[in-house]
Amino acid sequence: MAGDGETSASTALLSHKPPIDLKAGAKGRRFRRSKSAPLNEFVPGEIDCTPEPLPRSDSYLYTINPSFRRVIIYLVFYLAIGTLCFSFVMSTIIGVKTNGVLDSVYFCIVTMTTVGYGDLVPNSASTKLFACAFVFTGMALLALTISKGADYLVERQEVLLIKAMHLRRKLGPSDILKEMENNRVRYKCFMMLSILVVLIIVGTVFLVTVEKFSTIDAFYCVCSTVTTLGYGDKSFSTKAGRIFGIFWILTSTICLAQFLCYIAELNTEGRRKALVKWVLTKRMTNVDLEAADIDNDGTVDSAEFIIYKLKEMGKISEEDITLLLEEFDNLDVDQSGTISTRDLTLAQLA
Repeated sequence: MAGDGETSASTALLSHKPPIDLKAGAKGRRFRRSKSAPLNEFVPGEIDCTPEPLPRSDSYLYTINPSFRRVIIYLVFYLAIGTLCFSFVMSTIIGVKTNGVLDSVYFCIVTMTTVGYGDLVPNSASTKLFACAFVFTGMALLALTISKGADYLVERQEVLLIKAMHLRRKLGPSDILKEMENNRVRYKCFMMLSILVVLIIVGTVFLVTVEKFSTIDAFYCVCSTVTTLGYGDKSFSTKAGRIFGIFWILTSTICLAQFLCYIAELNTEGRRKALVKWVLTKRMTNVDLEAADIDNDGTVDSAEFIIYKLKEMGKISEEDITLLLEEFDNLDVDQSGTISTRDLTLAQLA
């Protein structure tokens, strides 16, 4: 049998579950689904009468995901501070220069993305120290941008990607949602790879036409930039090139980093699905039966079976069960073993 320490929380959780009447189950479910919201059990004073907030502006900024909007604000503020500081010390930075403000922004981008071409280099103690502090904070902000911005960009295009890959099939909203759930990580990898390929082509064409590089040198510069290798023998040296580079370097390095994260996530997802498949297809033995028999009554009901299988899949742990049990006890104010609307009301007033 399972040990007392391991099964104590699971046993307590199951003890809150009243016996299930299979004959009345279907009626109960239909009745619960047909019930309206239980507002009639609240007294008028308990109903929140706070007026709804006024509708927001229809500007494009408010249509963006709040997390992504916050990242954009942080990034703009960070670059503004960096540009202002580096513009004051630009005289102590040696290298190929085009315009004071433009060079400052460009230097911020190549520093925070760790590209570091070497075409602009700090040449004083104070500037070097500031560049060191700037690159660490820039890397932290870049990681935040990667986690928020790339996910937002991919998820916005995910539905279009699924429709494009199933042109011969008419997919309804439920089919699209199901496909997104089953293959979300794979579609993210595909989408990010597509964006990355487009950025590499655009960067190569730009370097050939504007910076007058050969095709090989342009592709070499693009690859050394995207991977943040930045040898420095080839870089954006013209005014138009640096304007383009400010946006292209930031976008391309973020896309590559996120693509590698998605590859790792895809590998983890594949291993998780393989584990789930193994758990669902393996034979149930007497040892498994004893481990699943949480209340030690010699039989395993549906709740015990589900908990055991979820623990085998690694989806829940004993700690998760304990936390859920504590939450249940907090909501079950009258300690009846069930949660009612009255319990929720009393819990909110407590």
